[in-house]
Amino acid sequence: IYVQLIDDAHGKTIVSCSTDDKSFEQKDTQGKCEQAKQVGLLVAEKAKSAGITKVVFDRGGYLYHGRVKALSDGAREGGLQF
Repeated sequence: IYVQLIDDAHGKTIVSCSTDDKSFEQKDTQGKCEQAKQVGLLVAEKAKSAGITKVVFDRGGYLYHGRVKALSDGAREGGLQF
């Protein structure tokens, strides 16, 4: 799973994170929803260091359940406001 924080006014990606990043520590016992939550926590941490606290959550057409919900829960838990 991946997530990006994009500045729509300038069309630039400010922060991005995914399960393929080197900074993501994947554990063999984690399911996909737990990995998505960890990505949400990691992107919230990166956003805070970039000075971002409020975002708009665009699901990109995906239903709000499973991994998408886990990602948003992790980001909220990490301190991002939607």
